[in-house]
Amino acid sequence: MTAADHALAASLASEAGRLLLQVRQRDLPDAAARKAAGDTESHRFLVDELARQRPDDAVLSEEGADDPARLSADRVWIVDPLDGTREFSEPGRADWAVHVALWERGELVAGAVALPAESVTFATPAPPSPAPRADGPIRLVVSRSRPPVLVAELATRLRGELVPLGSAGVKAMAVVRGQADAYVHGGGQYEWDSAAPVAVARAAGLHTSRLDGSPLRYNQPSPWSPDLLVCRPELADDLLGALAETL
Repeated sequence: MTAADHALAASLASEAGRLLLQVRQRDLPDAAARKAAGDTESHRFLVDELARQRPDDAVLSEEGADDPARLSADRVWIVDPLDGTREFSEPGRADWAVHVALWERGELVAGAVALPAESVTFATPAPPSPAPRADGPIRLVVSRSRPPVLVAELATRLRGELVPLGSAGVKAMAVVRGQADAYVHGGGQYEWDSAAPVAVARAAGLHTSRLDGSPLRYNQPSPWSPDLLVCRPELADDLLGALAETL
């Protein structure tokens, strides 16, 4: 990994985001067509650019066929061309994202999460650290369309409040930005949903792990990830303890 990899992750996520904003402005027949165009065109842009700029690296994309050759590669780009397609398809919503991460020899080493509707990209190696936490209940970011029972139970146990948002990247960046205290996901997701958000969150000094506190693993034979915790480091022990009692 080099400084150029950090810069490439950020530039690709940002440029894909600008492309998606153009797609969003087209006169497409319905939300389904908008989702399909966004997924397809962002994916094509990212894989074409990675093939041009990093021809020796493997790519794992939500919208591409999974090539098992990635399992023997030293470097794998894990990308979600459009995270939060539902929100992308709804005019006026900003909670969708583009994820670009680089895995190298067992670790996430670079990543970027673009929030195109807000014209901002959070990227390694130096995303902002969250501001000191204000007094008040713990804020747990949760899916606005599919809030898991686990997080509702956790909020009750901790006397916290739920913050509904769309994209997984937007949820994790809400913790990076200090808009929420934790992102707890127990319903399973794919590596491309969390790789870039986790890379950025770690660089910002946040805690990232499975819900039992074990390490997150990427570039696995199955890209399915069972669960995820991203939180302020000072809350990690309390959250992991409460999760142990809730699970």
